[in-house]
Amino acid sequence: MTANGWFQILLVLAVILAVTKPLGIFITRVFNREKTSLDPVLRPIEKLVYRLTGVDERHDMRWTEYTVAMLFFGGVSMALLYLIQRTQQWLPFNPQKMVNVPPALAFNTAVSFTTNTNWQNYSGESAMSYFTQMAGLAYHNFTSAATGIALALVIIRGLARKETDKLGNFWVDMTRCMLWVLLPLCLVGSLMLVSQGVVQNLKPYTTVALAESQTVQVTGADGKTSAQVVHQQVIAQGPVASQEVIKELGTNGGGFFGANSAHPFENPTPFSNFFEMVLIFAISSGLTYTLGRMTGSPRHGWAVWAAMVVLFLMGVTTAYWSEAKGNPMLAGVDQRASALQPGGNMEGKEVRFGIANSALFATMTSDTSCGAVNSQHDSFTPLGGMVPMINIMLGEVVFGGVGSGLYGVVVFVILAVFIAGLMVGRTPEYLGKKIECYDVKMAMLSILIMTFVILGFSAVSVVQPFGTSSISNSGPHGLSQVLYAYTSMVGNNGSAFGGLNGNTTWYNTSGAVAMLLGRFFMHIPILAIAGNLAKKKIAPASAGTFPVTGALFTVLLVSTILIVSALTFFPALSLGPILEHLLMSAGKSF
Repeated sequence: MTANGWFQILLVLAVILAVTKPLGIFITRVFNREKTSLDPVLRPIEKLVYRLTGVDERHDMRWTEYTVAMLFFGGVSMALLYLIQRTQQWLPFNPQKMVNVPPALAFNTAVSFTTNTNWQNYSGESAMSYFTQMAGLAYHNFTSAATGIALALVIIRGLARKETDKLGNFWVDMTRCMLWVLLPLCLVGSLMLVSQGVVQNLKPYTTVALAESQTVQVTGADGKTSAQVVHQQVIAQGPVASQEVIKELGTNGGGFFGANSAHPFENPTPFSNFFEMVLIFAISSGLTYTLGRMTGSPRHGWAVWAAMVVLFLMGVTTAYWSEAKGNPMLAGVDQRASALQPGGNMEGKEVRFGIANSALFATMTSDTSCGAVNSQHDSFTPLGGMVPMINIMLGEVVFGGVGSGLYGVVVFVILAVFIAGLMVGRTPEYLGKKIECYDVKMAMLSILIMTFVILGFSAVSVVQPFGTSSISNSGPHGLSQVLYAYTSMVGNNGSAFGGLNGNTTWYNTSGAVAMLLGRFFMHIPILAIAGNLAKKKIAPASAGTFPVTGALFTVLLVSTILIVSALTFFPALSLGPILEHLLMSAGKSF
């Protein structure tokens, strides 16, 4: 680890701190329907959208109606994306003549982008046409992000409102989120990325002659390998910048290219890398201030933000330390476990980013539900690769996805104040709302759904031939590949240990089911919590009320998140990355 590396990490955190309050205030004004500087331009467009779609913007929904609208919208959007993929060879903007996407892969991808997961069992530049990328995938990057933000606002309204069953209007929340928040930021962000060299065009791929011919090994249909001399290279391009910015800002993560944010056309410079990392955390961080402002307790918003920062620093420190230390088996003459690999572990990393920015990007993309990568997580050291896996297992509450991190952390807040209430022997309260049996049950249901699906599908995949046939490593790293895959899909993250072949019938189908359960089945209990909280009266604070605004609350919240996750996933982690680390330190590799 170097001082320069830590400076870059802390600089990113400083910028996130700087944008949190202004962005949180702006989001509050947008969803409280207060005046903003964008109203003269966007308000007429908003009214036109409502007239064309028949939406009554004055109609507030109960949580059940809000849930039905969300599920209906997600279902129709998913079916539309599936149809686009299955017919893309006949649709416009297909200069490379991409064929239709196979049914199982099209279903998996449709579910993936609808749920904000962006899990990709394909390489974008060789499978998807420009039309599919723009009208299908980029569209879902906006709508899935807007859905997450809308649900965060619902849980905030549940805490802020009293004695009502109304939580807002799903269609209004979606419209205002896309018009006021996502589109303006993406317009500016896209131009910023273009200035750094990210491509944005509709040109066909370019074929160029190599300066030096290359000899490569090619495997034929008969399974035999032969040498082939390559004289040309096909350079993919397309409307990349417009999709890149929403993939980071909306914590979607799906790359236009298979190499994702390690590709020089998606992320060409150190500044573009810095800018993309700031985008990943920006809205999620701003929503913590929105939580405090809308509930009348800004200090509570900052306490939640502080808890997220503590968990973030724990993760990035571990990942950076492990990658800087490297593999002790490559430490040269000194073979002690404490020896350092010269230069650290640079396998799978871009030299223009280095170890610090690779570890930071991996931590941030898994702290949120983003899943974009600028390095290969499968090539990280065991403990370095365990960090993004644990971040997702925590529920991606370390800022989290746009919206999903906030309502995920509120679930843990409910558990934390419930535990505090048990300690002092009184009914727990959260911002004046009494936390009762129903709220705790719904919170636990949300957590247990994630746990059951991750461990259940992983267990089946490591004992059945249709699962093990895709694993590229038979040792503990093979278990890590499967465990990471289902953790990422259920957590709607989308990053992966690349050694696992996910483009099979089993992984496409089971992965799609895992993503649907991880997104929508976790949303239902959270919406139920919001509806129940909104009905309650606000009780005045008393001497026995546990404060949710100070350092004690932050410590309790962090402890609750870590303990619940450790009790749930530690046995699986012990057989995967922890065992691999111990064996590697003992000189054994696979």
